[in-house]
Amino acid sequence: MTLTESLLPKLGEWLPAGGGRHSWSESFPAEGWTVGITADKADSLSCLVWELTLVRTADAPAGLSLMSWAAAIAQRVSGLMEPLAVYEVDQTRHEAVLRSEEPSRKGEASAYYEVRLVGLTLATVRRFTATRTAPGRTQTAFAITHEVLAKLAGDIAG
Repeated sequence: MTLTESLLPKLGEWLPAGGGRHSWSESFPAEGWTVGITADKADSLSCLVWELTLVRTADAPAGLSLMSWAAAIAQRVSGLMEPLAVYEVDQTRHEAVLRSEEPSRKGEASAYYEVRLVGLTLATVRRFTATRTAPGRTQTAFAITHEVLAKLAGDIAG
């Protein structure tokens, strides 16, 4: 079974009670990953995701490098609103950043996905908004169906 296939039914079972941000985590030892989600809302079909994390719990495949993992993620991920591209690979810090190739624009605001890889063991997905008139950026939640979320996790895991 793949991570996508194992994760999808678990997402449908997660129904947090009450308002506010909720977190969920599940280990998938057969697939070699732990998946964590922090969401502002979740129902039986979708989530308003604040952050998606994947932690590798098994050995990385032989020959996998940070650059090759980042490039493969950019190539595989297809369910987000914008395609991803490798933005930076810092071999010294063992980190890589992927971002939306072309941010979505609404008026003055631009929104983009960011996937941060730390070594070969951690991937974090977030969405940010920024404007040209104000410095910095703001993390924002993004709506995603469980099916696309499970596919995203599987695409990152490989």
